[in-house]
Amino acid sequence: MSSKKTIDRSGRRRWIALILALCMALAGLTGCGGSGSGGADAGAGGAETQAPEIAGLTYESTLELDRATEYSVYRYEGGYDLIDIHDHQRFLLVPEDGTVPEGLEEDIIVLQKPIDRIYLAATATMAMFYSMDAQDSIRMSSIKEDAWTFDEPKEDMKAGKIIYAGKYSAPDYETMLDEECDLAIESTMIDHTPEVQEMIEDLGIPVMVDRSSYESDPMGRAEWIRLYGVLTDHEEEADAFFDEQMASIKELDDFENTEKTVAFFYISSDGKAVVRRSTDYIPKMIEIAGARYIFKDLDDESGRTSIDMSIETFYNTAVDADYIIYNGSIDGSVKSLDDLKAKDPVMEKMAAVQNGNCWVTGSSMYQRTDIVADMILDFHKLFSEDDPADLKYIQKLE
Repeated sequence: MSSKKTIDRSGRRRWIALILALCMALAGLTGCGGSGSGGADAGAGGAETQAPEIAGLTYESTLELDRATEYSVYRYEGGYDLIDIHDHQRFLLVPEDGTVPEGLEEDIIVLQKPIDRIYLAATATMAMFYSMDAQDSIRMSSIKEDAWTFDEPKEDMKAGKIIYAGKYSAPDYETMLDEECDLAIESTMIDHTPEVQEMIEDLGIPVMVDRSSYESDPMGRAEWIRLYGVLTDHEEEADAFFDEQMASIKELDDFENTEKTVAFFYISSDGKAVVRRSTDYIPKMIEIAGARYIFKDLDDESGRTSIDMSIETFYNTAVDADYIIYNGSIDGSVKSLDDLKAKDPVMEKMAAVQNGNCWVTGSSMYQRTDIVADMILDFHKLFSEDDPADLKYIQKLE
C-alpha cells in the first residue's frame, strides 16, 4: 500500500505544510525535485527480453500486444502483474488482499489494488477509461469541466463524480490527499516540471507517466487501453474495444497507397508552422489511410513529437502538397479558408489552397485516443473519394 494511506486525516494539512516548507528551504541548495521519479532513472527496467524474476512470485505469462511497443505486462501467479513502461518506470500491481513481496528492486513502484482514486493529468487517456467502462476509477482531473472536448467527463464533473484538482503543473496537493488519491497518471509534460512529480511522490502518491504518444504506430497508441485495463481490472472490456478498433481498419490492409501528399500542421501564435516529426503516429495514420506525409525525413534530436519551423521553410516543402489538414485540436481559430489565408500571406500560394483542398480536424483529436481508427477511416475517405461525405472528425474549409 502507498504510504499516504497511513496518514491521519487530521494531520494532512500539517504534512503538506511541512513538505512544502522543506522543498522551499532546499530549493536553493538542491533544486527540490530536479531528479524526477526514482522509477525513471537510467536502467529502470527498459524493454525486458524475459520476465523479471521477483522473489516469492512465479511467472505465468506475458501480455501479448499487437501494436504497442512502449510497454510490457508480465503476469505472475496469484494475480500479480508487473507493468514495464520501457526505459522509464516499472509498477508491481498487488492484489487487494495480497502481500508485497520482499526484496523488490528499488525502481519497482508498488500499487495495491483497487486503483480507484486516480488523479488524471494525462488527459488524452480519459477517453480510454470511458471506452472500457472504467471511468469510476478516475476521481480527480487536471482540467476543468468546460475544457473537455467530449461530453462524458463534462457530465461526470458536473455531477461531482470527478472533481478538479489543479492543473498538471500546479496540482492541488491537499485535495489529492483529502481524496485519498492512490495514483497520479501524468503525460510526458510532467518532465518539464519534475519538482511537481517529486512533490506528489513525497506525499506518498505514486506517479505513472503515460508514454503512449511515443508510439509510432497509431494503433499502438490506442493499445495503451490494455495497460489501463490491467490497472483497473477491466481487461475484457479493454481487449474488446481494441479488437473492435483493429477490425474497423482491417479493410485498409490491402489498399494501395494513392501517393498523394499531405501537410498536417498549425500556425503558432508567434507565426511559426508547427508540424509533426516524420516518425510520429499522425504521419503513420496518414500512411495507413492511403497517402504520404509531405515531410519525409523530419526528426528532432530532443525527441519532441512536434517541430517548429519558419513559414518559409514550411512553404518550401509543403507548397505542392495535395492536401492541407490544419490541426484544429491545437488552434481552433481556423474555421474557414479565409481564416487559413489570414494566418500568413504565403498560404495563398499553396497548391491545396488554390485547389480548394483544405481541411481542419475537430477539437477533440488529442483528447480522444478512442477515435484513432475513426480518424484513419476519415483520412481514407478524404484520400480515396472525390467528394467525401459523412466525415466524423474532419471538416472542409470553405
